[in-house]
Amino acid sequence: MTKVFIDGKEGTTGLQIFERLPKRNDIEILLIDEDKRKDVNERKRLINESDITFLCLPDAAAIEAVSLVENPNTRIIDASTAHRTNPAWDYGFAELSKAHREAIANSKRVANPGCYASGFISLVYPLVQAGVIPKDYPVISHAVSGYSGGGKKMIASIEGADKTKAMCSPRQYALPQSHKHIPEMQKICGLQFEPMFNPIVDDYYAGMVVSLPLITRTLPKKYTPADIHEILSAHYAGQRFVKVMELGGKETLPDGFLSANDLEGTNDMQLFVFGNEERILLCSRLDNLGKGASGAAVQNMNIMLGIDEATGL
Repeated sequence: MTKVFIDGKEGTTGLQIFERLPKRNDIEILLIDEDKRKDVNERKRLINESDITFLCLPDAAAIEAVSLVENPNTRIIDASTAHRTNPAWDYGFAELSKAHREAIANSKRVANPGCYASGFISLVYPLVQAGVIPKDYPVISHAVSGYSGGGKKMIASIEGADKTKAMCSPRQYALPQSHKHIPEMQKICGLQFEPMFNPIVDDYYAGMVVSLPLITRTLPKKYTPADIHEILSAHYAGQRFVKVMELGGKETLPDGFLSANDLEGTNDMQLFVFGNEERILLCSRLDNLGKGASGAAVQNMNIMLGIDEATGL
């Protein structure tokens, strides 16, 4: 029986992880008393009693929580941004390569990817590896997400009685190019420069689409949508949760619309290739709370435990 503690269970990601675990007979969930949630000594006791601790905390609190670990056998999965670019931590996106999957399986410190970063990296990483996108390429990406990505405060404001007209529309943010996922996008993909990333939050609960436009005349050689589709399909062949959909999405998207919330409640990710010989559009669709957060965290735990990665998902 694996003992699991969720430090920060009351947050959006922590609660989603918690809801995925109770039906499992291989997991014992260690619970903290409500009045001791901020008691450092009690948190320290539970962290060190656990086999695996999920950190669902703000960055500073996650760093503090790691400092509390004294048990050499306690393994950490951090859902915050704090350790995603730290070379001492393994990046928790198993589908990127065999090396990533093996590192997660053997790791004691796994940094769970960001939601936007998951979509971005799923598209960019294979193309950098294949030489399609040079490491010094000026990468530009746009994305739209449901409001649950903003956490409990944003959820409360949009679902509350004081919801404003502005909240009913798509709202672009992080306008100074300051989104906190940009550093991991650059590092994991091996880019020389930070990408331009333009996120939008919209008036629906969960799900996201991350888009990557490619102007073929700016690439090292001429590529067609079929070429890119073949590269992505080969890279993700045999993966359970990441699927490359048919070229052009004609079967999946019969009405020609790519809806961001179609995968809500799943740990799936769908990759699409559209366009023509001059302009290629790549899109990654996922649930920001699923493959973009809690689902990926549970998947990483399963890999670390050496069991079927889809257990409980």
